[in-house]
Amino acid sequence: MATPALKMKHPGCAQSIVCDGNEAAAWAVALARPDLVAVYPITPQSSLVEYVSQFIADGKIQAELMNVEGEHSVLSALHGAALAGGRTYTATCGPGLAFMFEPYWRTPGMRLPIVASLVTRDGITPQCVWGGQQDAMTMKETGWIQIYCETVQEVLDTTIMAYRIAEHHDVMLPVNICHDGNYLSYGVTQVDVPEQSAVDDYLGEKDVNWHVALDPMRPMAVDPLTGGAGGPGPSKFVAYRKGLCEGMQNALGVIEQAHADWADIFGRDYAPLVEEYRLDDADYALVTIGSMTGAAKDAIDSARLRGERVGLIKIKTFRPFPVEAMTRALKKVEAVGVVDRSVHYGWDCGPLYQEVLSCLYRAGKPVASGSFIGGLAGADLTEAHFARAIERTAQLLAGTEFDGPVWLNEND
Repeated sequence: MATPALKMKHPGCAQSIVCDGNEAAAWAVALARPDLVAVYPITPQSSLVEYVSQFIADGKIQAELMNVEGEHSVLSALHGAALAGGRTYTATCGPGLAFMFEPYWRTPGMRLPIVASLVTRDGITPQCVWGGQQDAMTMKETGWIQIYCETVQEVLDTTIMAYRIAEHHDVMLPVNICHDGNYLSYGVTQVDVPEQSAVDDYLGEKDVNWHVALDPMRPMAVDPLTGGAGGPGPSKFVAYRKGLCEGMQNALGVIEQAHADWADIFGRDYAPLVEEYRLDDADYALVTIGSMTGAAKDAIDSARLRGERVGLIKIKTFRPFPVEAMTRALKKVEAVGVVDRSVHYGWDCGPLYQEVLSCLYRAGKPVASGSFIGGLAGADLTEAHFARAIERTAQLLAGTEFDGPVWLNEND
């Protein structure tokens, strides 16, 4: 007899299971059929690569597994595999991501469509092994696409979508699927696992090294020394940089199409770039990113019951930044409070807040704004925290400006 969960399956769903975000990501990897997985465990990512390793051992994933001596070698190995035509995967976070930095920085410049989960973690020091988004935000200018997930189901679905986005010929860039350490990595819920045949049709045939390859039948120099002050060097270097920027901008449309096709096939619809929640008649709004959004929506609903005209804007795609979509959303409100789970040291605010300020300039209308920082090092961001953020943002409408960022957990 089918279980009640199986009776509730969505279209294109093979089974419903109960799992945490790390296991959900591992199921997505299995369905994407990578050729090579390279791993090195680090908290709170460890169980993700353990699940993937077990799936390979059990035959659920027909891939080579490289358990190497550190994260620098992880991504270096994936470079070789991608250049040889293989679909690849890894996951990391925190100090592991920092150790990976040299090959991480090279990956987008070589236009390698590698998919990597960032199980986001706050920075050190002070010593911390808990969730935050400081690691991912620190890497935001390296040329990787960054997509942030709100729920465990979204982790599974978006990780599969990442391969279609990365391998699109108009993009050819690596993708980070970011899910919050602790809150999504270990948060358990029911998820629907898609059918393999449907995922195969959705992703299509892999074609990852048509442009650059380690192939004796197509000899070429890969990542040669380029640049300098004379000859063709300067223009050649500019061509590479310009092409990467064009690929990032192309990704916006590709991400939208990937989500639209996913909704058609699997029946789950996500806002691909920016989600607007109860925004159409709002006077002011909060901006969120990642798993905090659920508690924020609850706080918005409670405020609406009190008669407060407040909405929410959730960022899903952070790199490339969805400037046009965000600007359209901001034009609907008169004040906005931006909640970050990381710190922008240079501007004494959150990094997402600084991005929003740029969009407010483009919006061409006066919109009062303020920065909130919370959820650092695994701290809770509860409905009560967001109620405070709503109350403080409402004060912007009356002309009460912020004196620096509001630290939501400062008195917890």
